[in-house]
This record gives sequence, structure tokens and C-alpha cells, in this order.
Amino acid sequence: MRSPVKPGSWWGKVPKLSPTLELTVLTPEKTLLHVDSAQRVRVKLADGAWLSIYPKHAALLAEVLPGPLQYDTEMEVGEIALRAGILQIRGHQVVVMTSGVLTPDRDDHPENLSEAQRFERLARQLEESLRLDAGVSVDRASEEKAEA
Repeated sequence: MRSPVKPGSWWGKVPKLSPTLELTVLTPEKTLLHVDSAQRVRVKLADGAWLSIYPKHAALLAEVLPGPLQYDTEMEVGEIALRAGILQIRGHQVVVMTSGVLTPDRDDHPENLSEAQRFERLARQLEESLRLDAGVSVDRASEEKAEA
């Protein structure tokens, strides 16, 4: 007796293993984290909503709030606390660009900042990163006094 499943039909195909994500967390100085085979990445976006990223996610460029970045692999569940940054998803690559790891002594809590303050802080971080890349050091205190 013949099987009712036709060769080549979608229900007759053997399912492929799901692809994984390549997660990279970068600062201007170094790579903080690189995971070759993440199954899920979770971050908090600027609007306060959590975003869960799975393989085959749509391309995205977004602001990430300070706080935990969580990731799952077959072997572990990991987490790293990051300062505010930029998230880029392209293909299977997830890249977070940040100024560093969140430290308890910094007042980086998003609930304490307005949208304009978060934008200004992010703009300063990006500007500082560009200046560091160009080899120019900046004394913020003297720069702010000159503006006042």
C-alpha cells in the first residue's frame, strides 16, 4: 500500500535543525562577549519593552536600555549587564554596541531618565567613541564649563 504523503510535499520533508544566532557585544575598546550558537537573545528596548530574538528574526536597528542582556545556548543560560547601546540584527548576527558593562555606582537606570536624557546620553557615548577612535581625548568638565 502506498503512503498518502507525496514525496516533496511539505509534510513529507524531514525537518531541518533550526539555525542559531551569532551574538557579539562590542565596546570601542574590545569585544565583551561572543557566542557562536545562541538559540535566543533577550534585551530591553528604549520603549521599555523586552525583545526576544530568535533565529530568522527580521533585520532591526534599535536603542537598548541599560540592564541585562540574556542569551540561551544548548549548554547554558547567560546574562551580562550592559550600559545603554545600539542593537543591530542582520541575518543570523546579533550585535550590541555599548560603552561597557553596567556598574552599580552609575545612575544608569532608565526609569530615572526622560527620553531626551537617554538620547543625549547615547549621543555623548557615541561621540566619545568616535573621538577615542580618532585618538582625541576629551575633558568633559572643561568642555561643559566653556559652554556655560
